[in-house]
Amino acid sequence: MFQPQNTFRLWAGHLGEGLTLRRVFQEFMMSPLFPVPPESLRATISYNDFSAGETLAPAPGIVVYTAPLNHPDGATAYRVQYAGRSVCYLTDTEHVPGAAERNILALIEGADLVIYDCMYTDDEYRDGHEGWGHSTWQEGVRLCRAADAKRLVVFHHDPDHDDDMLNAIANEVELAMPGSLLAREGLALSP
Repeated sequence: MFQPQNTFRLWAGHLGEGLTLRRVFQEFMMSPLFPVPPESLRATISYNDFSAGETLAPAPGIVVYTAPLNHPDGATAYRVQYAGRSVCYLTDTEHVPGAAERNILALIEGADLVIYDCMYTDDEYRDGHEGWGHSTWQEGVRLCRAADAKRLVVFHHDPDHDDDMLNAIANEVELAMPGSLLAREGLALSP
């Protein structure tokens, strides 16, 4: 962002009443949080605010559908479509047990890939994590099946889950929804 030849387009959709992305960015870069003021940035930067639920077209041929998520601080889900393929990114969301959210089902309907907040297992969720703003890998599987999505990537892992637990979850996810997997550092996916 310090190089004048660079261009950045920043987008945000759930900042809250009266907040804009430009304002949040500028306040984040003010002392004592950051030693360099935003005026020092020489790149061309555009700030794009939107409301969850809007459809965006950030570049030719790319369509981004958005939906609000159930999180105490608000969050936005995204479905990016390009060249006949789709990937959905749903982080920081909490399901309502026994009631699939219609906006999520509509967003992920028939998606090639769904990356979903799977912080907990169903048992962990019921055992003291309700209201924390996160979901389970089992709910991710249920949603993907209901929406006929092709592949699930389990991510947003609980920091208390060790490698053995994550490997066990990965095996269960693969059994429940073949072709699906657990997100890992360095993971790259191809169509």
